[in-house]
Amino acid sequence: MHTRSIFIFFLSLCLYSIESSAQKQADVPADIDRYIDTVLKTFEVPGISLAVVKDGKIIKAAGYGVKKMGEKTPVSEHTLFSIASNSKAFTAAAIEILVEENKLRWDDPLINYLPWFKMSDAWVTAQFTIRDLLVHHSGIPGFAGDILIFPPSNYSRKEIVSKLKYIPLVNSFRTTYAYDNILYLAAGELIKTVSGMEWEDFIKINVIQKLGMDETIAKFSEFKNQKDVSSGHLRVKGKVVVDQEFFEQAIGDAGNPAGGIASNAMDMSKWLIAQLDSGRGMNGGQIFQTQAIRQLWNMVTPTPISKPSFDLAPAAMNFSGYALGVKTYNYGRYKLVGHGGKLDGFVSQVVMVPELKLGIAVLTNQESTGAYWAIIYHLLDHYMQNPRFDWVKGYKKLMDSSISKSNAERAALIIKPTKESFLLIGDDKIIGKYKDAFYGEAVISRVGSTLQLQFSNTPQFIADLKAFQFQSYLATFHNSTLRADSYLSFSIGPDGKVDQFRMKMIDPDSDINFEDLIFNAIK
Repeated sequence: MHTRSIFIFFLSLCLYSIESSAQKQADVPADIDRYIDTVLKTFEVPGISLAVVKDGKIIKAAGYGVKKMGEKTPVSEHTLFSIASNSKAFTAAAIEILVEENKLRWDDPLINYLPWFKMSDAWVTAQFTIRDLLVHHSGIPGFAGDILIFPPSNYSRKEIVSKLKYIPLVNSFRTTYAYDNILYLAAGELIKTVSGMEWEDFIKINVIQKLGMDETIAKFSEFKNQKDVSSGHLRVKGKVVVDQEFFEQAIGDAGNPAGGIASNAMDMSKWLIAQLDSGRGMNGGQIFQTQAIRQLWNMVTPTPISKPSFDLAPAAMNFSGYALGVKTYNYGRYKLVGHGGKLDGFVSQVVMVPELKLGIAVLTNQESTGAYWAIIYHLLDHYMQNPRFDWVKGYKKLMDSSISKSNAERAALIIKPTKESFLLIGDDKIIGKYKDAFYGEAVISRVGSTLQLQFSNTPQFIADLKAFQFQSYLATFHNSTLRADSYLSFSIGPDGKVDQFRMKMIDPDSDINFEDLIFNAIK
């Protein structure tokens, strides 16, 4: 009896030890709260929303810092942040749902459903499949078409997609990775055509509601009217400021399939759990079948791999590629699946480790990618039982280098007038209407005593013009957080009249690109 009691006692100790070890591995690092406070201070991020799930359970859903710089209202697990391009995985999930309903197939030609869809090349148009919409290998330049999406234009989603025929291919079809947003708008139009529902309604009913993501918003225009919302913050000439015009300038509802969703730590936890459990939600809802994840997470387009600096050496990858609405790559021996998101004022990152049934989402209200990677790698190291590494130090060094580089590039882009500076054209000659084949109309007019440029289809694009030198003017935009100030260079025809103008950006931190636009005078 005594021997048996001793045996039971030691057996209990062993079981307790195993259980404690498993529990410890499931928990977040003990220092996580202090660590994130350090991240907030180091990277000048006002607020962060963190979701961690493991083995089908929410391990951590929490807010840190404040919603708005200069104010004290804290971020909670319910505070909404823009998840930007992390919306793309929702669009991919929606198409998979329609595939499972036998309403379409991934490798069907897109024109079977959208006969009006046209690329600039007829053969590519005919060969373009539904899968091709989501994997960034169409042949168009990277970020082509974004000028109509960020900031929002008054073109409809279908009108924006219809302009693809004006974008020349710079790479062969299906050969080269070049990230785009405009083809996700086409995916939104596909979902509408096949389901009979707008993209926003389809996502709300078939994904958000099924998974119990009760606070997530699929329609960007509804974001600002919610109760618990974070402000966005960005760097303007190196200084972090509140993006006062985020809701007007970030994106419009036309761009929702590419980047319009807003969510929080609690709801992103539910989204992570569903993806890691083959579409099954915590509440019993299921959005797609088990085999769907193999389809959605299968690499289609290889992506370039850059070697990190010594300060971030453990982050070196062996492979990297784009699947359907997500990226796939490795960290050490583990395969990761996830995506980043960025709108002016917000950045986010989602990372899943299928082998560990681990999911992490970090949403931030300042454009600091170093902040979210420092947190994610700290957590990955914990769960993978890797040696401790100073990610904050490494990403801080990278951020400082990036800011220094931007300042140098900005200084180089600012042109100093020459000693012989003079103007070959006058204000009266440039006043009038101009048109770019892709964008549409721009108007230069006199408003009071000021010469003004207005992009007719984008309310946020209003700039004052000031004569600079030769045949150029400086455009200073009313909304400084766009970081869109540019030089306008005019050309004069043989008749002495202005033929066209082109624009050259000054701020290297801007996401706006005018340089592919050629505005021809409407005579």
